[in-house]
Amino acid sequence: MSEDSRWTDAWEQTSSLLALRELTRLSEQVAPAVANRAGLTHNELRTLEHLVEGPMGPGELSRVLGVSSAASSGIIDRLEARGHARRVSHASDGRRTSVTISDSGRAEVVGHLMPMFRQLAELDAGLTGAEREVVTRYLRGASAAMRRVT
Repeated sequence: MSEDSRWTDAWEQTSSLLALRELTRLSEQVAPAVANRAGLTHNELRTLEHLVEGPMGPGELSRVLGVSSAASSGIIDRLEARGHARRVSHASDGRRTSVTISDSGRAEVVGHLMPMFRQLAELDAGLTGAEREVVTRYLRGASAAMRRVT
């Protein structure tokens, strides 16, 4: 038996580790559920989530989505057809195109997530400053641990 196997066999699953595991599993289900409710593909929703942060070029979108340029173009076409995104001339280089999110695209993403956002804000508001520091430290540490395998 390897040292790693022995360690995992003896690993104590504390309530905080079990809660973190539940949270990570649930977080994997949020985007597919929202995409399904909105009648979008997972990559269409991911595109809108990226565009909420700001305009992106089609090539940049294909890279962050991990799809081909042709697939990215198809995603943008479908979002444009629904009125959720639009291609515009790049602000500093008229030969290039940027993709921006429309008001309806923003409403589509935010509208489905708002109940979760409100409940999380309520939960956060119930924390004291000291509790928030502990939670923040724990979650940042968990994020760092997860980054090691991504």
